[in-house]
Amino acid sequence: MAALAPLPPLPPQFKSIQHHLRTAQEHDKRDPVVAYYCRLYAMQTGMKIDSKTPECRKFLSKLMDQLEALKKQLGDNEAITQEIVGSAHLENYALKMFLYADNEDRAGRFHKNMIKSFYTASLLIDVITVFGELTDENVKHRKYARWKATYIHNCLKNGETPQAGPVGIEEDNDGEENEDAGVASLPTQPPQPSSSSAFDPGSMPSGSYSGIQIPPGAHAPANTPAEVPHGTGDIRLTPEDFARAQKYCKYAGSALQYEDVSTAVQNLQKALKLLTTGRE
Repeated sequence: MAALAPLPPLPPQFKSIQHHLRTAQEHDKRDPVVAYYCRLYAMQTGMKIDSKTPECRKFLSKLMDQLEALKKQLGDNEAITQEIVGSAHLENYALKMFLYADNEDRAGRFHKNMIKSFYTASLLIDVITVFGELTDENVKHRKYARWKATYIHNCLKNGETPQAGPVGIEEDNDGEENEDAGVASLPTQPPQPSSSSAFDPGSMPSGSYSGIQIPPGAHAPANTPAEVPHGTGDIRLTPEDFARAQKYCKYAGSALQYEDVSTAVQNLQKALKLLTTGRE
């Protein structure tokens, strides 16, 4: 993939999207679809924050140039041209990242790759909002992943052994506040010294998880599929139609367990066509 024109310095107003942009850069070669949607999320969020001051307008203009260049390069990719495919791609990728970190955590293997995977999964769940509202499941995953990244980082930094598995998040409201404070105090580029309690994924090597082989997770949570658009016209679906659509979705879920994205997408498209047209 051709190199993209560099962005100008990040305006202070856009501090909240700096790590989404960093994640985009890290995935330019690894997964350009993920990189594209990370930039799209940053663009949409930046427009809401400040689209009027000169430095912000200049930054957003250059970011838009990157998006247009990426879209041309990925023009024939269904994950770019079809929202349901793009949403499934991004959600599946975020879930795999989450499951890798979760499995490492439950096995008591605490390291920087795992911390970064938790945090990156939470950023990618942010990005899923370009397709609409998050499911309750994804909201819980995002909160848990950020909490875990902060908790394990602080434990290792203080020479303590983290407690494995999903413990303490419901009762530990202070922990959630500390997590929010830590994420809010992440440094802008160039990195500034972080506080002792702040989790700084920027301090890790940019490709620190590039060699991770993400296995199908034994602890996979229920994955709510992307919302299917309503069909147009007077389409009457029979109970048999709903049963067939459920079957296709089940086949897609099974394919994703084996990381067979092509088969999963084909079955999701069959289900979508059936639900929106009443025909297979």
